[in-house]
Amino acid sequence: MPSPTREAIERYEARILAYERSREPGANGRHFPPPPRSAAAGAARPRGRSRTRTRPDSRRAPLRLRARRIVVLTALILLLDLVVSFWSAMAGPSNVSFGVRAVEWLRDNGAAGVVSDIESVYYSLNAPATGGPPLKRLPRVGAGAQARVASYAPPPIPAVITPSLPSEGQWRGTGPLVGGSAPVLVTTFRPDPNYPQLVAGVAWIDHTRTRLALYPGRYEPPNDGNQQAQVPPQLRSSLLATFNSGFKLEDSGGGFFSQGHVYAPLKDGQATLIGYGDGAIDLRTWTGGPDPGPGIAFARQNLPLIVENGQLNPALSNDSLWGATLGNAVRVWRSGLGVDAHGNLIYAAADIQTAESLAQILQDAGAVRAMELDINYEWTTFNFYGVFGAGEPAKLLPGMSRPATRYLSPDDRDFFAVYAR
Repeated sequence: MPSPTREAIERYEARILAYERSREPGANGRHFPPPPRSAAAGAARPRGRSRTRTRPDSRRAPLRLRARRIVVLTALILLLDLVVSFWSAMAGPSNVSFGVRAVEWLRDNGAAGVVSDIESVYYSLNAPATGGPPLKRLPRVGAGAQARVASYAPPPIPAVITPSLPSEGQWRGTGPLVGGSAPVLVTTFRPDPNYPQLVAGVAWIDHTRTRLALYPGRYEPPNDGNQQAQVPPQLRSSLLATFNSGFKLEDSGGGFFSQGHVYAPLKDGQATLIGYGDGAIDLRTWTGGPDPGPGIAFARQNLPLIVENGQLNPALSNDSLWGATLGNAVRVWRSGLGVDAHGNLIYAAADIQTAESLAQILQDAGAVRAMELDINYEWTTFNFYGVFGAGEPAKLLPGMSRPATRYLSPDDRDFFAVYAR
C-alpha cells in the first residue's frame, strides 16, 4: 500500500480543524476551509521524500477546545448553583434585613473567614476612643421599685465610676408581680472608667418564681422548618421576658437540646445552660457526654465559661476559644448570662465589649458562673413586659437595635422566654 503524500496529510488535518471550528459558538454549522497556500510557499518546500509527521498544534487543538468547554461549563454550573442558593436565602421569610442576611449567607457558603477578616478590620478602624465627658444621667429602665416579698433580693451593683449617678446599679421592677414582687429586675451602670459614656444593662431573674424555656428559631438551629420560632400565643398570659440565645452552632461547635429533640450533640467542656423538667436551672461546664440524659428539658451550649467560681476565666486572652467570627478582643455589642450564688439568672449586655470586659460586667453583677451569649448589634436583645399577655414591651437598653416585640413573631434565631411559675 503506497504511503500517503504530504499534501494528502495536510488536507486531512485541515478537515479536522475545520470541523472543530464549525462547532465553536458563532460558527452556525459552517465549515471553514484552510487558507490557500501560495505558490511561493509551495515552491519553498524542499522536494524529496514526504514525511508523515503531523504538526503538534493540530493535535493539541481539539484537546484545548474540549478542556475550555469543560471549564466554562463547570464554572457556569457552579455560578448558577450559587445564584439559586443566594436567591432562595434572600427570598425566604425572615425578620432580618437584606444586608444581614447577605452576610450570613456568605458565612454559610465558604466565605466565613473573609467576612470575619473584613469585620475585624472595620471594627478596628472604627474602634471607639477612650475618655470623653462623663454621662450626666442613665437611661430609665424598669417600672420602678416594687415591694419585695421574696426570700432573697440582689444587692445593688457597686459603682465602678465615682461619683455614681442617680439610680446607678439600683434594681427596678419590670411590671408583673409574682408572689408580691417583680421576679425580673433590671438596672444600668457604667462598667468601664476608660469609656465613661458606656452603659451596661443587667437583668436579674428569680429562679424560684419563674420558668425558663428555650425555643428553636426559624433557621437556627438548622431544622425542618416546622418550629413556631416565637413565643407561643397560648403561653403569653404568663410571659415576663425574652432574650437572645448563643452563637450559631457552626460557629460555637456546641450542642443544642430542646423540646425532646437533639439538634446537635452536647460537647464536654462547653459552657451549658441547663433547664430541668422541674423548672430548676443550672449553668456549668458540661461533662455528661453527647446526650442530655433524663430529667433535662433543654440544654444550650456556647463556648467555655467566661466566669467560673466567681473568677474570670484566665483563658479569656486566648482568641481562638471565643468564637469563629470576632473572637474575644474586637469591641462590639456582646451579651452574656450568669448565675449568682443563689442560682438566680443574671443577663448582661453592652456595646463596645470584649469577651473579658463582658465577663467583668457579669462578675460585678454577682455572677459566680457565666457564659457568653450572642454578639453584634443585630442579635443582642432583652425585652420585658409591663403587664401579662406580652403587653407594654420594653427594651433593657435603648441602644438595642431590634424591636421590643421581637420573639412575638417568628424569628430566625433561637431564643429564651421567661414565664411566671
